[in-house]
Amino acid sequence: MKTVPPITPASFAGSSTYVATSDLKLAVNAALKLQRPLLVKGEPGTGKTMLAEEIAAALGMPLFQWHIKSTTKAQQGLYEYDAVSRLRDSQLGDAKVNDIRNYIIKGVLWQAFEATEPSVLLIDEIDKADIEFPNDLLREIDRMEFYVYETRELIRAKYRPLVIITSNNEKELPDAFLRRCFFHYIAFPDAQTMQSIVEVHHPNLKQDLLAAALKSFYQIRALPGLKKKPSTSELIDWLKLLLAEDIAPAELYQTDENVLIPPLHGALLKNEQDLQLFERLVLMNRNHR
Repeated sequence: MKTVPPITPASFAGSSTYVATSDLKLAVNAALKLQRPLLVKGEPGTGKTMLAEEIAAALGMPLFQWHIKSTTKAQQGLYEYDAVSRLRDSQLGDAKVNDIRNYIIKGVLWQAFEATEPSVLLIDEIDKADIEFPNDLLREIDRMEFYVYETRELIRAKYRPLVIITSNNEKELPDAFLRRCFFHYIAFPDAQTMQSIVEVHHPNLKQDLLAAALKSFYQIRALPGLKKKPSTSELIDWLKLLLAEDIAPAELYQTDENVLIPPLHGALLKNEQDLQLFERLVLMNRNHR
């Protein structure tokens, strides 16, 4: 069997726009060396999707993105046969119906396999799809080829792409699929790492506002019973709003009885259950003073 040319030897060292921890960089480079898909798990908003974009930019590779939905089928990543359009064109007497290739719609995997240089292929939020979805892609991702039954041709990758697969842990993935991947879990950033991430997005942020915002942010995340903890991306959005509204650091710690939560909290707390929980805890804290 003809082998697929491997990814050009390269090393990912992060970038000026993406703060990658040392263990994350090791995971990316291990996947490059092993020529295996990199399965990345972690809380929503921890930069899993952005990782693929940054790897492609840093290594100068084209990026192919396949964002998975609950209705997505594995076949759609390979190709789809548009039989309805062919039937319509045949009724209209269009000559192109004689070539079935005119009705084959190439999927993202096919596009990545056709790339004339090593590329990055992102399969984003794979756990959103049906439980059989990962198994349906085992052979294609493992052997980097698939068969088009309508045209009776074998499509084989010209270069093996670096496959980045993200998951929010909404459902377990099959063992057979996991065996073929290199796994990395992106832990939620500690305060020091988070400060570095924030400084990438808001390089001119005053240190007193950053310190106050981070303290308030981690206090909210530490609340027991939160249905949805605020994420990194939500912290970035919150800081953007604080800057736009020129909120002073002191306002994040007001003691007025009418102020129960930090200003512009809608960027952090996204449902009424968490908002009510926070209000109760703040009230209980005041009653014990």
